[in-house]
Amino acid sequence: MAVETLTFGCRLNTVESQVMREHAEAAAMHRDLVIVNTCAVTAEAGRQSRKAIRRLARERPGAEIIITGCGAQVETAAYAAMPEVARLVGNDAKSRAETWGPLSLSAERIEVDDIMSVRRANSTRIAGIAGQTRAFVPVQNGCDHRCTFCIIPFGRGNSRSVPISDVIDQVVRIVAAGGREVVLTGVDLTAYGRDLDAPPSLGRLVQAILAQVPDLGRLRLSSIDSIEVDDALMEAIAGEARLMPHFHLSLQAGDDLILKRMKRRHARADAIRFCDAVRRLRPGAVFGADLIAGFPTETEAQFARSLDLVDACGLTHLHVFPYSARPGTPAARMPPVPDDIVRERAARLREAGAAALAVHLASEVGRTHRVLTERGGIARTEGFTPVRLSSDTPAGRFLDVTITGHDGRVLIAS
Repeated sequence: MAVETLTFGCRLNTVESQVMREHAEAAAMHRDLVIVNTCAVTAEAGRQSRKAIRRLARERPGAEIIITGCGAQVETAAYAAMPEVARLVGNDAKSRAETWGPLSLSAERIEVDDIMSVRRANSTRIAGIAGQTRAFVPVQNGCDHRCTFCIIPFGRGNSRSVPISDVIDQVVRIVAAGGREVVLTGVDLTAYGRDLDAPPSLGRLVQAILAQVPDLGRLRLSSIDSIEVDDALMEAIAGEARLMPHFHLSLQAGDDLILKRMKRRHARADAIRFCDAVRRLRPGAVFGADLIAGFPTETEAQFARSLDLVDACGLTHLHVFPYSARPGTPAARMPPVPDDIVRERAARLREAGAAALAVHLASEVGRTHRVLTERGGIARTEGFTPVRLSSDTPAGRFLDVTITGHDGRVLIAS
């Protein structure tokens, strides 16, 4: 019987869900099993996860519902109290084969260990993510920083990295299985390597992958912290054409006092300087960013500094998050911004993002791009901009196309 997974949250969870499914199916467990991989980044994320669990129990009577992910790790009691939940599995145990093997039938109902005691990152051994064009490769887990709004270090533990040789082995497997594009991912990706012997860096990892896997068509990075980018990564940005020129930045705010209250490690000027430096090295680079609207104590003038950061950094793709208090974090104890103002500021940030995207799309009309095809007649440029093709081409092909227009969301190719 196939194992069903329901995934919330980050790309890392997406990969880990695939790993869990493969382990469970390899163990030939003939039972109706649903694995729910939860997120805890906001209180709302937890609410949505629990709502989905209750719905699953109604729709799948008799199914064994196993809960894992950051929600299971940091809100263990809340999930354990749900009668719909058969078992809880912590973030460290979830990627181990033995967790899902035959002996798991007799496991304790709550298998959630102290994540802060974990010192090694689990390597993945999959050829890709089912049904997706690109494959995500986790190279790092956990976080040593303590941003005041974030609970994730307590769900993921401290930073730990996968050795370079293991990462390259995984990329080789993906390419051998027909993969054309790999995305390196992690909780704090730019912290890669600091916990390893003779510490490598993210830049050295990127250079090693591109040198040792010449058949890999494209390499991308998931979200990065610009203040942690090392010299080797800047060298790769400048000189490695297979490292895609799309960079999603964990910026969060554009005002220095708010950044300090968030306990971020960069100032506004650092973010602008990084974007300018990358554009000098790689003209045409495209930037996205995470931004939080309505962080506690944020004034209108401070919000305006985040709003105009879109232009100052030349951001194209925004992920906007209305601030949501996460119990257990320092920010949850700070004076809040009224909910209606939080929502209004988030809407204004999204409007600014839509306007920036429209400008970017218009600038691409008339240009020729090498794109990688996905399902449904969509492809992606090197800058990660979606392109609607004139015909439904099979996924996984590189094509040279001319951009003839856009619809405000995607480019249109002839």
